[in-house]
Amino acid sequence: MRLIEKVWFYRHPAKWVLVPLLLPLSALFWLITSLRRVLYRLGIKSSTKPALPVMVIGNIGIGGNGKTPLTLYLIEQCQQLGIKVGIVSRGYGGKAPHYPYLVDEHSTAAEAGDEPQMIFDRTGVPIAVGSDRIASIALLAEQGCQLVLADDGLQHYKMQRNAEVIVVDGKRQFGNGLLLPAGPLREGKWRLNSVDFIIVNGKSEVAAHQQPTGEFSRLKTPVLEMALAPSQFINLATGETVGVDEFSQANPKVNAIAAIGDPARFFTTLKQCKLTLNKVQGFVDHHTFSAQELNELSTSLPLMMTEKDAVKCQTFAHDNWWYLAVNASFEPTSAEFLQLQLKRLLEK
Repeated sequence: MRLIEKVWFYRHPAKWVLVPLLLPLSALFWLITSLRRVLYRLGIKSSTKPALPVMVIGNIGIGGNGKTPLTLYLIEQCQQLGIKVGIVSRGYGGKAPHYPYLVDEHSTAAEAGDEPQMIFDRTGVPIAVGSDRIASIALLAEQGCQLVLADDGLQHYKMQRNAEVIVVDGKRQFGNGLLLPAGPLREGKWRLNSVDFIIVNGKSEVAAHQQPTGEFSRLKTPVLEMALAPSQFINLATGETVGVDEFSQANPKVNAIAAIGDPARFFTTLKQCKLTLNKVQGFVDHHTFSAQELNELSTSLPLMMTEKDAVKCQTFAHDNWWYLAVNASFEPTSAEFLQLQLKRLLEK
């Protein structure tokens, strides 16, 4: 973990030096972003209405908060409701031959980006990648989509949207509450009251029956809690699937890597699966792995990774490399709430 992340989220003693040094830059960041929002609000900078209704799934901070598992869950709900849904993504880390780029069965993570490729491999829904989200949505409309989920893009005010969702890491939440670079926030916590609802990923101050307390008690916005549950281990080379309990009994000790916003979260999940971690290594989010790099970490023990990492490693995977598939879940009342939001979007 980078030192600055320890300062942002874990009150590292270096905060007494780094935060005062970075606060002037945070003030400048606030000024620039505030001016940008005002220009859009006054119509001086123009925004565009997309061809389809759009729900933006984003956050106010940097790092992985659980947007992709939520996106996968909402895709499943759309499919159950008979809604043809499409996804737009910037495709971070990918270099496609052209934009907007429609992900298909021949695409790779190097072209589409790791998260869009992972979502496509899991669901097969139309996914358009590119920085011009309006053009991407138009491409999805040509595919017959009725509704679009925008994976990230909360601060992309050039694109009008019908609904906004903020995903919050229940463990790290908002860190020290400061704007970049003194803190991890792209927008202030005031933004929480401007969205349609908030999803908290994992245990937090959100109590049972969705009654928020503490940080969330002052919000008028509905707050729902999302749980992530391991479903099965899948072999990168063969596609073999093994249940969590069965795998842990046969392979009690493993090595592990993770290139996500909070690698420690993944390592903790493996421990909860009753696995003993022999050697672990975290990488920055969206890290591009090489065969040589992982060969040095690969031993006779199984090498575990996230599903997002797996899409970048399948072409050079060993027979003992596995990824953990994880699914999001909600309490029944929250699940009904989410389905209702999707139906309302389609009506718009």
